[in-house]
Amino acid sequence: MNNDKKLKAVAFGEVLWDIFDNEKKIGGAPLNVALRMKALGVDSNMISCVGNDADGEAIINEVQKLGLDTNTILKSDDFPTGLVNVTLDDTKSATYEILYPSAWDKIILNEETRELVVSSDVLIYGSLVCRDDVSRKALEELLNTHTYKVFDVNLRKPHYDYETLQHLMQSANFIKFNDEEIMEISAAFNSPYTTLEENMNFICSLSNATAICVTRGKDGALLLWDKHLYENEGYTVKVEDTVGAGDSFLGALVTSLLNGRQPQEALNFACATGALVAGSTGGNPDIRITDIENLINKN
Repeated sequence: MNNDKKLKAVAFGEVLWDIFDNEKKIGGAPLNVALRMKALGVDSNMISCVGNDADGEAIINEVQKLGLDTNTILKSDDFPTGLVNVTLDDTKSATYEILYPSAWDKIILNEETRELVVSSDVLIYGSLVCRDDVSRKALEELLNTHTYKVFDVNLRKPHYDYETLQHLMQSANFIKFNDEEIMEISAAFNSPYTTLEENMNFICSLSNATAICVTRGKDGALLLWDKHLYENEGYTVKVEDTVGAGDSFLGALVTSLLNGRQPQEALNFACATGALVAGSTGGNPDIRITDIENLINKN
């Protein structure tokens, strides 16, 4: 990437309200990634769709307050703003009931959204948005551009199939999994391997990706970058909830790598960012770079 200019990123996919017991928090994995990159100084944008309703208006207002341009978050008169019922277990890990259909299932490209992707350095996308043909076809068109593509695997049953996942992997330059996701997908494609490292190389052989990252919860993450493996064993925090931790991790990692940071430094920075999000409530807590650096230096 050109380090002489500000990195420009665009995320495509779901924007929604995560509904906890008595509280609603703005969310959607691609939006969480875009917001974290914005907080780290990237010129970030979001392509999505909300309903022409009170929930949609509230999302637009919230995103604007967080500093993102909302011109490419479209409005639908036919479908409601996305809602997700979030349940936390005893370990604060989340499960999700993702209501369907939602406005973000029906993203239709226009001239502005197409031009935004072509002019960006990086496109971030996930697998959940492909559960509906309308948004999936819009994403497929964008995947034909020459923008650097980051695929954030986000398996949410029953909203995925392996054929679509294979296409999304083959379109990506960079793929991020969690440890359970890479093992499930590798097994589905008949991997003979049992370790994360072996399956990271196996996924590389199935796709055009030159970078693979696997998060391991409290145990940190692995990064395969330029055929070298990097590892971080995690940072200790008191977990409030895990919502958005992996998204902020990815936003911090991609920002650091594409701005020319050394891979191990980038991985450490990303793991500390994700840990601090897990130590806060909701997917988009305000985290200062000094907080990230202090956590790294404590370990």
